[in-house]
Amino acid sequence: MRILPDVNPAEFEAPHANSFALPQGLIGFQGYTRAELLYQPEQLPFLWLKLQGPTDSIYFIVVEPAGVVPGYDPELFDQDAAGLELSGSADALVLNIVSLKNMNPMEATVNLVGPIIVNRRTKIARQLVVANYSRYSAHFQLVDSRTPAASAACA
Repeated sequence: MRILPDVNPAEFEAPHANSFALPQGLIGFQGYTRAELLYQPEQLPFLWLKLQGPTDSIYFIVVEPAGVVPGYDPELFDQDAAGLELSGSADALVLNIVSLKNMNPMEATVNLVGPIIVNRRTKIARQLVVANYSRYSAHFQLVDSRTPAASAACA
């Protein structure tokens, strides 16, 4: 998992509306309970997730999977949906954490098993294991290196 503790937040546009609470933090980062989505237009569809802890902040690269991960249809357990007070799929913002190997975008993977689900109305979020986890990988490769376009981009 790639975290970036030394990114300068002044480089990002950060509308206040992109803030939300993560009362339980992320797996391995329970003390980081406030979050902001930050972006640079030229880096879309990738976003930066800034987690604020008691004394510092850390950053993750995340992506909204729609349009980026074909066929991704995460299902939530009923108790998780109820815990987030989701009344329908339109209430949910789905974010998946991206990992980079050797800082090479062509080797980027995304965690499809444990997305961060944000209730758009309440601005409360949790990282959850999806109910249909057996259909997905925690290391889904974003770029298929076997395709000619991907191979040419590496050259």
